[in-house]
Amino acid sequence: MTRLIAIDPALRNTGYAVVERLGSGAGLTCLEYGVIRNPATRLQSACLTQIHSEVADVVARLRPGECAIEAVIYVQSYRTAITLGAARGAALVAVAAAGLPVVEYPPRRVKQAVVGRGGADKQQVAFMVRSLLSLRETPPPDAADALAIAITHFQSNRPNHPRAADVRNL
Repeated sequence: MTRLIAIDPALRNTGYAVVERLGSGAGLTCLEYGVIRNPATRLQSACLTQIHSEVADVVARLRPGECAIEAVIYVQSYRTAITLGAARGAALVAVAAAGLPVVEYPPRRVKQAVVGRGGADKQQVAFMVRSLLSLRETPPPDAADALAIAITHFQSNRPNHPRAADVRNL
């Protein structure tokens, strides 16, 4: 059995999902997904505390054995990059404190793995995630992105399917 927490970090809406695979040939089961929401009126420091606290809570309750997270992406604004990096850092500290190994996946690779093309939009990702995991409802976009990261991770860990060079352990 492999249990994974996947995270799509952002300051205002961090998506997370806990997904499990019971054996190497078994399908995937979604145990929980959601979005850590921080209102625009909340100070950045309070947002980071909230992200850390909620990720730590999910890890403590569901006890995943590893973490997959969206890799840093190129952004045109340095302020956006710093804010995204801070949100990633808050989530990473929570999983690192629990001793989980972390693997990151670039957004284009995640979209390619789930939809079949790296330029897919959020609605396409959410639709495919719902279908692939046999969910009863379409998850919110940020949670769908986290679920897509989990699917990508499990596809990358299949026997005879080596990880791509752009994926590394932190």
